[in-house]
Amino acid sequence: MSLRTPMARALGNGSAKSGVAHWTSQRVSAIALALLALWFVTALLRMPDFAYATVLAWIGAPVNAVLLVLLTGTAALHAFLGVQVVIEDYVHGGLKVGALLLAAFLHVVVAAFGIFAVLRIAFAGVGPLTV
Repeated sequence: MSLRTPMARALGNGSAKSGVAHWTSQRVSAIALALLALWFVTALLRMPDFAYATVLAWIGAPVNAVLLVLLTGTAALHAFLGVQVVIEDYVHGGLKVGALLLAAFLHVVVAAFGIFAVLRIAFAGVGPLTV
């Protein structure tokens, strides 16, 4: 038996004692994504044209490649955090764990392919990419 009131026991814990960390992660990733998206749109608007060679050269620039990798990773993380909340709220029973694992796996795969594409272009230099 505890002498603490129910309010004192619940204060600051949230339902699973970890809600604040998830909320903070979503907000931090949203701010990072907004800043990276602002850079991305500005950079695209400043490009002289969208010819294949121009875009490859733009991606190949070290600063652009690093920021594109950050944009890809941040977008995948932010998307996963949002999908995770939806799954936790609306999927019940034994499907919840499987859905969370599948969502995590798919987001990691998408991020890995995106980052690989940027790095392949950045390290290959300007020129046609063949499979």
